[in-house]
Amino acid sequence: MKTQEIDEPVQQFEDFVSKKGGAELFEKVNALDAFIRNTSPAYIRGLGLQMLGAVDHSVRIREKDGLEHEVIMMGSNSYLGLNTHPKAIAASMAANERFGYGMGSVSLLAGTSELHRHLELLIAEFYGTEEAILFPCGYSGNVGIIAALCGPGDVVINDAANHASIFDGCALSGAEVKVFLHRNMKHLEKILKSLPPSQKGRLIITDGVFSMDGDVAPLDEITALAAKYGARVMIDEAHGVGIVGATGRGTPELFGCTEKIDLIYGTLSKAPGAIGGYCAGSAPLIRYLRYYARSYFFSSSIPAPTIAGLIEVFKLMRDDEAGRDRLWENVRYMLAGLKLLGFDTGHTASAIIPVMIGNEAKLADIHNELRQRGVFTSVVTYPAVRRKECRLRVSMMNSHTREEMDRALGIFAELGRKYGII
Repeated sequence: MKTQEIDEPVQQFEDFVSKKGGAELFEKVNALDAFIRNTSPAYIRGLGLQMLGAVDHSVRIREKDGLEHEVIMMGSNSYLGLNTHPKAIAASMAANERFGYGMGSVSLLAGTSELHRHLELLIAEFYGTEEAILFPCGYSGNVGIIAALCGPGDVVINDAANHASIFDGCALSGAEVKVFLHRNMKHLEKILKSLPPSQKGRLIITDGVFSMDGDVAPLDEITALAAKYGARVMIDEAHGVGIVGATGRGTPELFGCTEKIDLIYGTLSKAPGAIGGYCAGSAPLIRYLRYYARSYFFSSSIPAPTIAGLIEVFKLMRDDEAGRDRLWENVRYMLAGLKLLGFDTGHTASAIIPVMIGNEAKLADIHNELRQRGVFTSVVTYPAVRRKECRLRVSMMNSHTREEMDRALGIFAELGRKYGII
């Protein structure tokens, strides 16, 4: 009889999904509840913890057992610390007095203030496009755009490592979906070559910076293949805006092909430090999305105080005064330190540093011990990545001090040796 591996959990999260009609709807709900109450799996203990102050390079947190302690924050997407920038906070407070804390309507009705329009124009200027549109949520923006543009008979071609919101938008659209191996241009061209001439509705979608690996899409090659085979190109710049490129204008700037991208999508929740999404492109495209992207038309718009803060943020990024250079100094320092210790950090080219663990049980223990000793990171495993590729995701901020990074590296070294990772 085959014995079970010590580090293999008795049950896993995919055991609690739909049984395709073979079970009463709440059976999976109750099964997960019993599993968590009786087992308390280690890999979820660090999820959903409470932040007891503004998320900056350090913050006080409350654990699920009620314990409070300070941590070095290496699990935030606010790479530039703009969520706490004085100009953004002051503008937000002023807008709250003038517009209230919510808009109370969808954008096409009574939900667009002069601030919303100002931000859209700033984003269009930032990318050098004709227009831009705001979405209330980064996730819903991808879903709405893809479902609006694509439908049955069209084909969407995705990088295998694209964000879940992109795949969900594809599923909702009803279009045919094809997937090419991560950053593999030979595979992408093979798919494009195989498309029948009659299938003219073609959209290639890729993340600019991939959220789990921190590497970047080869946009120069993607746009060349798109031109050759008659496809449009959409890029999700969630983790690239403000960070990548000579002036922080993202992956298209890095490869010098901004004018060849048909849809530049991004979120306002990563480097911009707030919430929402946007799409920059031609005026006809943006006009079409305003009327056909259901997640725009049927969602209340972003509150004006948030928009006011984002206006200041995009001014800072436009003028390259958001602290991008300091961020890259910190990225290089932390990445070099982790590599010197012997950790596998993949092929990152961004503020995201993956620290490969490869074993879920060890991942859970290292993640929890890091946090308990004062270093907050993100835990990444299935379904975000394959279990054999599970890892910690270290997200750098421009406000991390050298002392904080050295302290974190010391703890990484101890735990890496303790668990046989280095």
